[in-house]
This record gives sequence, C-alpha cells and structure tokens, in this order.
Amino acid sequence: MILQSMTGFSRAAAEHDGAAIAWELKSVNGKSCEVRFRLPPGCERLEPQLRQAVQKRFSRGNIQASLNVTRAAGALVQPVVNEAFLKDLAGLAKRLQEQFGIAPPTADGLLALRGVLDVPEATETEEQRASFDAAVLAALETALAGLEDARKAEGAALGALLGGHIDTIEALTLRAEADPSREPAVIRARLAEQVALLMDAAATLDEARLHQEAAFLATKADIREEIDRLKTHVASGRALLAGGGAIGRKLDFLAQEFNRESNTLCSKSNAAAVTAIGLELKAVVDQFREQVQNLE
Repeated sequence: MILQSMTGFSRAAAEHDGAAIAWELKSVNGKSCEVRFRLPPGCERLEPQLRQAVQKRFSRGNIQASLNVTRAAGALVQPVVNEAFLKDLAGLAKRLQEQFGIAPPTADGLLALRGVLDVPEATETEEQRASFDAAVLAALETALAGLEDARKAEGAALGALLGGHIDTIEALTLRAEADPSREPAVIRARLAEQVALLMDAAATLDEARLHQEAAFLATKADIREEIDRLKTHVASGRALLAGGGAIGRKLDFLAQEFNRESNTLCSKSNAAAVTAIGLELKAVVDQFREQVQNLE
C-alpha cells in the first residue's frame, strides 16, 4: 500500500445540461476524517452522499470541499411582469402627480413594487434532478482522485524522509553500541580509579561494600537493553514504511518509543561520548515525530 500525506489540493470541473460544475478540495492535518462542505442553495440535499464519498477514500485529514454551480443564461428563469397591475399603478401615479404635484415615478421604482415583477420557481423533473445530482457526484469523484494523487505524491516524499531519519537513528544506535567507553575493561578501570579515590579520602569505608556498590552502579548504567530496543524499533519502523497505508498513528507511537529510549540512554550514560550520541538521537527523533504528524 502507498503512503499518503494529509495535505493536498485539487480542482475538478464538469458541464451538465448548460450548467458548469466546479469542485475545489483542500486537505490539512487532522486526527480523523472531518469534512466541511460549502454548497450552493439547492444542493444541501446531496451532503450525506458527498460526505460518504469523501470518507470512503480517506481515513484522516480535515477536508474543505467547495462546490460552485453556474447555469447558462438560457437556463435561467425569466421574470414575469404583471402588466395589468403595472398599468393600474402607473395610472394612479399620474393622477397623484396631477392632483398633488408629486414627482412622476420611474420605471425601476414601479418594477420594484411588490406584485409587479414575479420570478417563478424553476421547475425540475425528478429525472433532471437525479441526472444533475449524478453529475455533481461524478465531478466530486474526479476531484477526490486528484486530491488522493496529491496526497500520495507528498506521502512518497515523506516516506523517503522518514526512512532517512530511521537510518540515522540506526547509525547512532550502532555508534553508542560500539563506543569504547562501554568496553568491560574500560568500565573496570574507571570504577577502580573511583574506588581508589574514595578509599584514599576515607579510610573507614568498607572496601567490600564499596566494591559491591560500584558493581551495582555499573550494572545500572549498562545501556544494552536500550540499544536492543532501539534496534527493534528501527526494524518496526522500516516494516511499517514498507507496508504503507494509514500508518501515521502507529509511527507516532513508535516516535514516542524512540524518544523514551533516547532519554533513558542519556540518563544512564556514564561517558560524555555516549551522552552526546543520546542528544543527537533525541534531535533526530524530534524531526521524525514532526514529519509523522503529516502522514495519514
């Protein structure tokens, strides 16, 4: 399966029976699939079907869908003038002018009076309505396909970027594993030096107990488990990227695991070199998690 980003944009246009249909879709990050429609008057009845079409394709992302319908001039409903009523009003206005000197009425003033000009509602058969609805849905499917292509293109770029971050995490993990400070002989020498300093400073210290505590601290400072878990997480991340699909949430959880192991590695480190590696790990993990937020 292919990775998808949650961001994208697309347009689609179609013609139907003298009407121009245009869709514009915009998608941004979101925890789930949320759709907001902007529909012209008369198209609200289509919203349930339109929403179902969007949610069938996408599982995450905030999507704004705007529909614009422009009808041809010939398809517009022509207004009807009530000429008899208009004639009566004109006669009345003329008498008022003659009797009281009132200014003569204008044509647009008379036409603006209620009952003079009537715009009848458009009549549409069930077949015509069904045909128009089908055209709107078909245009939306075209726009959704374009949005899906845009999200896949960005998803491919994100996949390559995330794969690079995982490679860097693996390289840093291997550096920490191979660091000379983790060699048993180096650890023993450092502990022996610290024990000797303590024994010189306080002759009353129990040497056996001191060696026992030193051994405990050396065990506690071992980062073998953290390195093993980081390697496991690296393998999991690569498997998820290879499998594709809607893996954004899984990778976000994996980023939290990467961060936890990096923090523990830094806290348990007893060498400056390993601490530096841990800090680099944390920086890469932050970048990894930031990019994961854009993935479906």
